[in-house]
Amino acid sequence: MIFLKKGTRALVFILAAVLLVSGCTTGGAKNQEFLIGVIPAQNEGNSRVGMEKLSQVMTEKMGRKVRAEVYPDYNGVVEAMGAGKIHMAYLGPLTYVQAHEKYGAKAIATIEVGGVPYYYSYLIAPVDSPYNSFEDVIKNADKISFAFGDQNSTSGSLVPGMALKKAGVFETAQKYKFKKVTYTGNHDATALAIQNKTLDVGAIDSAIYANLVKQNKVDGSKIKKIWQSEQLFQYPWAVEKNVGEQDIKKLQEALYSIKDKDILNVFNGADAFIPAKNEDYAAVRQAALEDGRLK
Repeated sequence: MIFLKKGTRALVFILAAVLLVSGCTTGGAKNQEFLIGVIPAQNEGNSRVGMEKLSQVMTEKMGRKVRAEVYPDYNGVVEAMGAGKIHMAYLGPLTYVQAHEKYGAKAIATIEVGGVPYYYSYLIAPVDSPYNSFEDVIKNADKISFAFGDQNSTSGSLVPGMALKKAGVFETAQKYKFKKVTYTGNHDATALAIQNKTLDVGAIDSAIYANLVKQNKVDGSKIKKIWQSEQLFQYPWAVEKNVGEQDIKKLQEALYSIKDKDILNVFNGADAFIPAKNEDYAAVRQAALEDGRLK
């Protein structure tokens, strides 16, 4: 048996602790499953094939088992990342800035749709609706059943909600001048509610709406756009704070290489995945601060 002096034992203990910590800063051990969480931007059932293919591509590129799954709501993805249950997530801009502020999430990529990394918040209405503009919505708020998406959606809640607050017709989910306010939970539910005239006006992501029409999941001839926000930087892929630089590089290379439409269509009908960084979401961060979404 080998005995070490007290000071030597302390040094060995410290070195062992350092090695242990450094081994945990790459998103888990190499034989541990790498988990990806995705917000429910579109219907989960229609995402299954894309998620399976994404998992296969990432597994090959990462050299370890990767599993991707859609979470039931936006906040669930953020909290799963904060709890260390997932290593990477596809987030909305608002949920990203929340995850960055609360848990140190880091943006590593985004999507490109129609050749640009931008999208808009739309207000949409049935094509034969008497409401044709933002001003019409404000003037007739007491007659309108209004649809937001998920409460943590950038284009389905934050941005249109702020515009409606400034116009004096909306304050909170419980206090407003509309006939009724509904949170549908996702963008395709909003589009279908407007198409089927169960609600009068809805807030939706422009890229997702265009993709829903393209895939014939909604009938674009039955819906009209009546308002458009300023440009918003597209949805980011973000890693949790303990994922190491080598793994980040592998993840980025894997994402940038994807051309499979079954995968890209899940992500707002993307053309490709391209670079992104935290600074790209400064405008959304400022909006979230103004709206009391960050603490």
